[in-house]
Amino acid sequence: MSARPSLLHWFVLALGCISPVAPAYGSIPSPAETAQTILTESGVQGGLVVHLGCGDGKLTAALRAHDGYLVHGLDRNPAAVAEAREHVRSLGPYGPVSIEQLDGARLPYTDNLVNLLVVDNPEAVSADEVERVLAPQGVAMVRQGKGWRKTVKPRPENIGRWTHYLHGPDNNAVTDDEVFGEPYHLQWVADPPWARSHEHLANISAVVSCGRRIFYAVDEGPTALVALDPDWKLVARDAFSGVVLWKQPLGRWEGHLRGFRSGPPELTRRLVAADDRLFVTLGYGEPLSALDPATGETRHVYEHTAGAIEVVHDDGVLYVVRATSTSPTRALCAAAAPCRRPATANLWCSTPPRASSAGRRPMLIPAS
Repeated sequence: MSARPSLLHWFVLALGCISPVAPAYGSIPSPAETAQTILTESGVQGGLVVHLGCGDGKLTAALRAHDGYLVHGLDRNPAAVAEAREHVRSLGPYGPVSIEQLDGARLPYTDNLVNLLVVDNPEAVSADEVERVLAPQGVAMVRQGKGWRKTVKPRPENIGRWTHYLHGPDNNAVTDDEVFGEPYHLQWVADPPWARSHEHLANISAVVSCGRRIFYAVDEGPTALVALDPDWKLVARDAFSGVVLWKQPLGRWEGHLRGFRSGPPELTRRLVAADDRLFVTLGYGEPLSALDPATGETRHVYEHTAGAIEVVHDDGVLYVVRATSTSPTRALCAAAAPCRRPATANLWCSTPPRASSAGRRPMLIPAS
């Protein structure tokens, strides 16, 4: 029987999406510089990072470049584990970066969980085990000499997306995802563990997903007393690891003491995901904003969509249902999404013919 191929051999031959990453000539890079190289070349902007062979923990700690990363260091040497833990504790609260002793051939993670796996010793774990724990589009950075080799786990073509409240722009709540099946394990568990009330507005009022991320609007107000003020946030998590990537406060939202399951129906329709944009109204009466899905930074605000109550994104075009705070009337508008139309493009606005046109006016929305 032939010997099992090494991890490095699997990286070179199996996936075929490898690019060498080597340090610059000169002095030995610091742990912070090495971490920056790894994060930049991997393209991973947040999520669960695992450092296999963490040693003294200095590189492990440096891999947490911002709050959107959760870092776990593993080492088989108990002395190295103790040293790494001491270093991590010296930097601040222990938890966002943690160290554990690796025992056995199996990594302590469920399938498709890890977003970035940094491997200092390619012989420390099998190729099959690396493939098992990496999330789709997850990256393995494997030390090779003085540099690193990058491997990306492919995303299966039969994984679907849920970009609108009812799946897609056609409002047909049926996905084409062929991977979905009966649950057989918990992928991750996240806060809040309890809802604020079972008799009032649901804590989570909108959920969409696209690519590797899930986005939702949630009331993070105190659960001890529902009468206390709400604290609405827009939250982005990695869909595979559950790590919080970013949070952004929401402005005036629906009253949290509204009766359970009493609407309003448009509350769930003001959050839409696309490959490189997240479209959302950041409060009642606010215009539609386009956010960077990886960072939450605002890329564009569609100023003329103030009062937007429903959004549809289809083939690069945004369709926005708009109403004013002083009138229940509505108008259907279209704006070119930034990635698909020139910046000077203007589309259209139309008032439904069956409703009165009092208090309305046609509106052109410039694309950005």
